[in-house]
Amino acid sequence: MSQSTLADFMKEYKQKIEQKLRFYISSLDSPPVLKEAMDYSLQAGGKRIRPVLLFAAINSFGKDPERGMDAAAALEMIHTYSLIHDDLPSMDDDDLRRGKPTNHKVYGEANAILAGDALLTYAFQIIAQSPDLYEKEKVAIIEQLAKAAGPEGMVAGQVADMEGEKKALTLEELEAVHRNKTGRLIAFSVRAGALIGGATEAELAVFERYAYHIGIAFQIQDDILDIVGSEEKLGKRVGSDIANHKNTYPALLTVSGAREKLKEHVHQAIEELNRLNVETALLKDIALMIATRDS
Repeated sequence: MSQSTLADFMKEYKQKIEQKLRFYISSLDSPPVLKEAMDYSLQAGGKRIRPVLLFAAINSFGKDPERGMDAAAALEMIHTYSLIHDDLPSMDDDDLRRGKPTNHKVYGEANAILAGDALLTYAFQIIAQSPDLYEKEKVAIIEQLAKAAGPEGMVAGQVADMEGEKKALTLEELEAVHRNKTGRLIAFSVRAGALIGGATEAELAVFERYAYHIGIAFQIQDDILDIVGSEEKLGKRVGSDIANHKNTYPALLTVSGAREKLKEHVHQAIEELNRLNVETALLKDIALMIATRDS
């Protein structure tokens, strides 16, 4: 599948997920400032990689990707809540996110925290109320999303990342941090899409291994861009990892070594997809795009 086809797919489903997110926020019976703060970060931009992965996984089985719209909306809400909280002064203390002032800079710390809390809890309500998912699918998706985002997943990774600032991590320890902090939501994206598409248990295991490799690749490229990237394209400060004494792949391996490790993970991700008898061209193109993105 050509890059132009991937670009068309991403453009189409990026627009659809953003329309769905606007609908969900506008339908809330909540204080205006809370709705504004939630919507502000949800609509701040980004490629919507996680929802696109979910849609692409469904598409690989020849099913309608829009059956996963509510799961994708919930996923993006949880991802956005994590960014709002990561940017807080008590965490990474960032002033910019995707080229705009961070949520707490616009709405204050209290409202930013509450906006994140609201997005996290609303996500599970959306899945539970989805008219497009079967009851069995809802239960499985809620369980997997909670595990991916919670104390055994993303939150655990964030804690380990902060604790890691106090010491030098090995490559294995660093991968363990990011397997949780970044990789678990990416893995959920792929697994949920495959589940909705009708994957067998054996196929789900292959999709999960693919997701593991692209999750690590995504974080390696993030670390590289923090050194060599453009602040204008990234929409946030560059060099913040060094300033915050964070453990990164370039710090451990050099920029050149990190790029080699990135290629290895992308290659392994594509090799996993070659084991499947479904249409995986979109997912392969996404793996390649993750390795070459500049924002």
